[in-house]
Amino acid sequence: MIVAIDGPSGAGKSTVAKAAAKRLGFSCLDTGAMYRAIAWKALADGVSFDDVEALGAIARDNEIEFGHVEGDPVPRRVFISGTEVTDAIRTSEIDRAVGPVAAVPAVREALVAQQQRIGRAGDYVVEGRDIGTVVFPEAPVKVFLTASAEERATRRVKQNEERHVGSTNYEEVLADIKKRDEIDSSRAASPLKPAEDAVHLDSTGKTIEEIISFICLRAEQAQG
Repeated sequence: MIVAIDGPSGAGKSTVAKAAAKRLGFSCLDTGAMYRAIAWKALADGVSFDDVEALGAIARDNEIEFGHVEGDPVPRRVFISGTEVTDAIRTSEIDRAVGPVAAVPAVREALVAQQQRIGRAGDYVVEGRDIGTVVFPEAPVKVFLTASAEERATRRVKQNEERHVGSTNYEEVLADIKKRDEIDSSRAASPLKPAEDAVHLDSTGKTIEEIISFICLRAEQAQG
């Protein structure tokens, strides 16, 4: 069974998906980390973001895998072609790079195939931007999670401060979020939008526990 959680950058999808997966006994797939890994690889290889053919080749030729931290059933480590990039993909440089990379149709096509391969192997909570519309349109539970840009920027700054990775300048983070929203919603390939049958959930002013409980209840109802 697939629980699809879509929404813009900084809405809390990753935190909510991991917690919901753990509570449900599902695995968790962070598709955003996959696009970040491709962006990291492109930067590491000196590939221009204007070279869409080369970016597509990176996505096709490099398998992305997830690893576990001991004692945690939810994957926390990210690898691309055997190289761990868990922390490397969470920098402000990658924050700015991932939007243009994710907008490339050939990159999306290659990663959607990888996501479907992973997700169809079991019960998954999958989070991203086109999960309910493109990757798993058949998912019985679809949630579109959002929050105001200001709320998302505040959360991202706090998150970056806690993990000591990425920018902690509020105005810079807010500008990056707004730019990513524009790129995601206007791109030709799989633009960010809720599935027609998705439940809209605005997390502004809500606690993480409220959001997790809501999603888990929907999943339990779908399981019968």
